Amino acid sequence: MPMDPDEFYAHALAAADAHRRLPLAPMTGWEISPFEPDGLRVSPLRPPVLPEPPRHGEDPSDCFACRQRDEGVWLDPHWRLHRVGGVGVPLVLMLSPRDHYDLAELPDDRAAELGVLGTHVARHIEALPHIARAHVYRLGDGGAHLHVWFFARPAGQPQMLGSWLVVWDDLLPEYPGDLADADAARVAEALAASYGGEVSH
Repeated sequence: MPMDPDEFYAHALAAADAHRRLPLAPMTGWEISPFEPDGLRVSPLRPPVLPEPPRHGEDPSDCFACRQRDEGVWLDPHWRLHRVGGVGVPLVLMLSPRDHYDLAELPDDRAAELGVLGTHVARHIEALPHIARAHVYRLGDGGAHLHVWFFARPAGQPQMLGSWLVVWDDLLPEYPGDLADADAARVAEALAASYGGEVSH
């Protein structure tokens, strides 16, 4: 039988110290870590919270993403792509269905579109000359409306490889919005040409 939330918590606590702190993860010692391990410590484990608090937009009538269904840099009948502002990496785009679905609720035809469309978005981000890689994330703990993140890793920054990129993004100064807007427009235009849909102005 799988562990219930209390059993999982007890299992994790067994590896923690007297202050409920787990040891640092091996990845904190990687060259790409933005933190020096000396002086870094893990937050104390907190007990389970059940039921979990609702995510934003569990009720579609109160969903922020639904209210923005017609906004973005690119739109087609089922999807919208928009630029996320206030970030440190050169470009962060978010792809969402225009109708209210989470990932596990997507009808099969929308799910198939997501795979192809996501590939096109990543391809066009990576075609930007100053971008080395497009990192793609779906988290889903904050909002009930599916949103897939595309983070552009800047070229020539191997220290920002891999899973630490989103942390580096939080640490970096804000990237100039006009430059990000121009890159988002290039991706939207390429997407309209390769996949369909329309560039939104």
